[in-house]
Amino acid sequence: MAQLYFYYSAMNAGKSTALLQSDYNYHERGMKTRLLTARLDNRFGDGRIASRIGLEKPADTFVESTDLIEWYQQLPEVDCILIDEAQFLTRKQVDDLAMIVDRFDTPVLCYGIRTDFQGELFPGSERLLAISDKLTELKTICHCGRKAIMVVRMDEHGNALAEGAQVQIGGNERYVSMCRKHYYEALGLITREN
Repeated sequence: MAQLYFYYSAMNAGKSTALLQSDYNYHERGMKTRLLTARLDNRFGDGRIASRIGLEKPADTFVESTDLIEWYQQLPEVDCILIDEAQFLTRKQVDDLAMIVDRFDTPVLCYGIRTDFQGELFPGSERLLAISDKLTELKTICHCGRKAIMVVRMDEHGNALAEGAQVQIGGNERYVSMCRKHYYEALGLITREN
């Protein structure tokens, strides 16, 4: 029986690598997959899922207005759908993915960031956390060695930012994953003396 999976983490936990490994596993067993990623994240080129360790593959792209049921129905037969940057899905798109799982018995594996740089849930992540059949946290670490659960957005001088648009595409030059303590320290909300 197919299920809706959500693999979530802070940045730099290997989500894209895990997605590409899952894709490889399906293909190794002679099964067909379809990859999907957010069009707005084109750091590696349009329609590319790439990991920091050098793995990459082409993918279809989605925007806020993409009808995922219609997209799915136009695909040749597939055994699994794998979605990168799932935090950028809309609530309706997540519900459509659940419909694909339930109605067409096709597993959907979503990979994304849980919260933004202000500690707020992304809309896609919020809905996936609410309705996914399986939730798996992919872990990464803070510079202190503790589990990183927060993401800090940095300006060009390396200062933590507390305000701005929820979505601003960037990688290691822009974002740093930290534990909650160091996240709060970076934003000046607590000091080492507190």
